[in-house]
Amino acid sequence: MKEKLMNGLMGFAMFLQNQRHFRAIKNAFSSLLPIIIVGSFCTLFSNVVCNTTPGYFSLANLPGMSWLGNLAPMFSAANYGTMNFIAVGLVILLSMELGETYQVYDRVLPIVTLGSYISLCSTTVLISGENGTVYELANALTNQFTSAQGLFVGLFTALGATEIYCRLVNSGKMEIKMPKKVPADVSRSFAVLFPCVLTVFFVSAVGMIFELITGMTIFNAITTFIQKPLAHVLTGLPGYLLLVFMTTLLWCFGIHGTQTLKAIYEPILLAAFAENEAAYAAGAAIPNIISTPFMSCFSTITGAGITGGLVIAIMIFSKREDYRAIAKLAIPCAVFNINEPLIFGLPIVMNPILAIPFMIAPAVSAAFAYVMTVIGFAGRMVVNAPWTTPPVLMAFLSSGGSAGAAVTQVVCIALAALIYIPFVLISNRQTEAEAH
Repeated sequence: MKEKLMNGLMGFAMFLQNQRHFRAIKNAFSSLLPIIIVGSFCTLFSNVVCNTTPGYFSLANLPGMSWLGNLAPMFSAANYGTMNFIAVGLVILLSMELGETYQVYDRVLPIVTLGSYISLCSTTVLISGENGTVYELANALTNQFTSAQGLFVGLFTALGATEIYCRLVNSGKMEIKMPKKVPADVSRSFAVLFPCVLTVFFVSAVGMIFELITGMTIFNAITTFIQKPLAHVLTGLPGYLLLVFMTTLLWCFGIHGTQTLKAIYEPILLAAFAENEAAYAAGAAIPNIISTPFMSCFSTITGAGITGGLVIAIMIFSKREDYRAIAKLAIPCAVFNINEPLIFGLPIVMNPILAIPFMIAPAVSAAFAYVMTVIGFAGRMVVNAPWTTPPVLMAFLSSGGSAGAAVTQVVCIALAALIYIPFVLISNRQTEAEAH
């Protein structure tokens, strides 16, 4: 049964890792990460450094530091230019990643997919005026379509438009051949002209026909019937704990569970974080508890399985010299949330004794942090700090300066250590039994 389970998980993981669409999604979100970090830190700086609101704790309100308030427009503009256009960035990056899998490197491809996506967005905005008068503003695109709200529609559109374009280009049947004397860049432009036209026309036509038949735009349909239900599942505690369990289960078989499942959970958790970040920037209530930085702070802190707790348990209770030697080497890595030395060195992979707490600790930590956030002790996540940020500092930054979140993270690591201790003691007995 163990062999069947392992083969099944290996097959599932290999499918996700090798399937071109899932791989393209994962790589696109990884490429988008620096922009997200820049935008979220701009929000943090706007509130912690530049906010001059009376009574608000920020550097700008300290004596002699009011000049920092003059920097607020810079950070606000930078945040708008990043976080409010991540759907556009995803469409561009995803089309490039998927196009490369078909050996299509045309520079026009991202523009084609972006044009296809825009064709599905409403460019008419209704504005309420005085006395209930409604005005129609044409040729306007709201941030509903460019920010995280548009991630799911952008994802599907980029995949579909890129598939159509690449298949038409690679078929060679739509190519307009120019004389050899024509410059190569001009010749290539005509060679892909029909694929460009047909791709944009097809996506736009699908959007129009869908709206005629259903009475709602394809954008609203995907948001209502796909994005929101998935968000409800993955940002709720039961669904999130199942996700954490699956990532650690894959790790126990030597598969990078966090990266393998990233294409499935990242669009949802990232959209939840973007909602938090936007609310924080506007000074409104933070809507979501579970988001991308919540996972970094309370499920993968010190590495998947919260193995920082395992290091503590080994250094205090282990009598095995091999475990202690590897744990000492792993301490600097754990500080920056890297745990491969433990996973493959002890090992945790295919080791039932350590695999059990490895799967339990992140779930217990996430549940504890969720409760602490619900009762208001820990702040909600509003900044996507880099995943290599050391513990305590990560939670403090990610929560916009919540000391409760930092304390909660320390307690989570302590809880993980307590969970690992009985299994470290079992390992001691195992060594003694082998010696006899």
